[in-house]
Amino acid sequence: MPFDSKTAELIAIGASVAANCLPCLQTHKQNALAAGLTEQEITEAINVGKVVRAGAAGSMDQLIKDTTHVPTG
Repeated sequence: MPFDSKTAELIAIGASVAANCLPCLQTHKQNALAAGLTEQEITEAINVGKVVRAGAAGSMDQLIKDTTHVPTG
């Protein structure tokens, strides 16, 4: 069963943030507003993407530290 347009745009917003893709975020935010999503719903999707991005960055920092002994942060 395919996602409805609102759900798909929320996923795309979170993925855009996690991928650090500014043009993607701008496009999907416009699409989300056009689909009838609220600023609050969009903000929630952005926050989820930020958590994913932070987790990925933390994992990469730890790998760098463990494999190269280069300080991160």
